[in-house]
Amino acid sequence: MTGGPELLNLFDRFRSALGTSGSQAAPSDVDLPAFLEDFSIECMPRTAEKIDDFRDLLPTGTRVYIAHIEGTEFEDMVATAARLSREGFRPMPHFPARLIPDRATLREMIARYQGEAGVEQGLLLAGGAREPAGLFDSSIAMIETGLFDEAGFTRLHVAGHPEGNRDIDPNGGTANVETALKWKAAFAERTDAQMAIVTQFSFDPEPIITWAHSVEQAGIGLPIHIGIAGPAKLQTLIRFAIACGVGPSLSVLQRRAGDVSKLLLPYEPTDFLAALARHKAAHPDFNIARVHVFPLGGLRAASEWTKAHAGPHGVPANG
Repeated sequence: MTGGPELLNLFDRFRSALGTSGSQAAPSDVDLPAFLEDFSIECMPRTAEKIDDFRDLLPTGTRVYIAHIEGTEFEDMVATAARLSREGFRPMPHFPARLIPDRATLREMIARYQGEAGVEQGLLLAGGAREPAGLFDSSIAMIETGLFDEAGFTRLHVAGHPEGNRDIDPNGGTANVETALKWKAAFAERTDAQMAIVTQFSFDPEPIITWAHSVEQAGIGLPIHIGIAGPAKLQTLIRFAIACGVGPSLSVLQRRAGDVSKLLLPYEPTDFLAALARHKAAHPDFNIARVHVFPLGGLRAASEWTKAHAGPHGVPANG
């Protein structure tokens, strides 16, 4: 985990900060609504239980990832997926390799999601456990079973790590991550699988731009769905950042700590996304294709932000 003590010091500085209402306006020189077209968002079953109707929060048809949190009953995840389908959304459950003990369990998970919720897409990732529960230690190991293809899954997303991943590249760098992404890109080219890279949230656009171009230069043609942190109080954001191991781009929060005018305001991803949208406008072939929202400050707060900034472009396109 990167930057722990430093982040904890930041947390202490922000502990007494008070959130204020209001949404940060997007710069006038960027088309942020177009950049947010067909955004996706994430939720947990326990969060879904508190939502009366997702149609009050999100455009019908939005892709909603269902986080697979260790300790959550699988019944609850299937029920959440089924409910999202009934309300007109595209559920995309997580399949964390290191939490799935064997081929039979994976087959049952796929069958139940498909049979009870009409699921045809999934996010395949290694998962946060340090040791595998059984057969699978990576998303590649699950793909190689052929079970998703047998079930007729039309879309498989995989994880991306713009700031590196010490679990995969323990000595730093991105060599192992890049090798894995090349394998997945080759798999997509030789099959009918629709694939994309979905990243962890970040705060600094420049390293993201550099990383995205490096992915393309490595011959990895998969589109990138860039992860962003939804509106949140700084102490909440820092807590999640520590838990997720996000480190290098936290210099953004350090600068925020020194700006009294921003100290009391919740973080919003508006400036971060505007920088990416500006780069996309100047480079139309830029491989960031979609935005994925982590609602760290709550699903309702993230919904209000997307409504304010996506407008009619939040309505999902095909794919």
